Amino acid sequence: MAANGTVLVIGSGVIGLSTAVVLAESGVPVRVRTDEPPADTTSAVAGAIWGPALLQPAARVRKWVADTYHRLVELAADPDSGVHLATGRMAARVDLGDQLPPEALLLPDLRPCTADELPTGFRSGYRATLPLIDMPRYLDHLTGRLLAAGGELLISPVSSLADAAGEADRIVNCTGVGAHELVGDPGVRPVRGQHVIVRNPGITEYFVEVGAGPEFTSYVPHGDHVVLGGVAREQDWSRTPDREDGAAVLRRCADVEPLLAGAEVLGATVGLRPGRDAVRLEVERFGGATVVHDYGHSGCGVSLSWGCAAEAAELVLHPTR
Repeated sequence: MAANGTVLVIGSGVIGLSTAVVLAESGVPVRVRTDEPPADTTSAVAGAIWGPALLQPAARVRKWVADTYHRLVELAADPDSGVHLATGRMAARVDLGDQLPPEALLLPDLRPCTADELPTGFRSGYRATLPLIDMPRYLDHLTGRLLAAGGELLISPVSSLADAAGEADRIVNCTGVGAHELVGDPGVRPVRGQHVIVRNPGITEYFVEVGAGPEFTSYVPHGDHVVLGGVAREQDWSRTPDREDGAAVLRRCADVEPLLAGAEVLGATVGLRPGRDAVRLEVERFGGATVVHDYGHSGCGVSLSWGCAAEAAELVLHPTR
């Protein structure tokens, strides 16, 4: 049994760790139980880059995204956090027009791309400085903060909510796509992503294709390596890299940035984004315990992480407010 007053967080991806850090650093005893160590989670293989999240519920999502942006900008001042600021392009193969999401107003240097800044085949885009997150380093940073604040991290799978409720009377469910099984939510579906990691041939700017379908072009530099993407395969549970997907990612990225054509390939990674029609962040009573569900962030977990963590922590500590 957990010590009296301990909050149990299930899951050690970016959502779970951020929530656990918020709780632990506010003086709340917290324990994280997870199937896999943070380095083996879907979060660990994300690109990752902050950006608007066109998800539901829209008003709450906008707040979560804005809160997270400010936290990531602060963290970029710490060279050990894994967060850094970089300028780059967000581009589309269609005309994006001038209807931007409200979060775009957070970016002081946002401006439309000029015609010569758009790669062949792209019709519109914007330049801006954004937070980029080297996820393995960032998850190490969050883990270190959790442990330094007195929190626990156990590699100990949770078989059911009943299992969790037998251990703690306050629980935060941050299991991502695992919620499909843990709470029997048929609305959670895997959206398989694959990245190719290459040695950085001298790239300092990011590139992200927006508004694309299951295959798109992105590259995100993190010092000595670059994360290339990507794919979004609905209802695909495979975590094995696909050779054809990898070759296509390399080809698309090299078409946009020729420096990548001869870059040394360091590896390929696969993660299962937790797709859902809406983020689930709400309280449920189960077996005498207060359970806060916080999952279904699709491919936007990093962009929503701190905002959702703050709200989840508030809900688990004060569920009736």
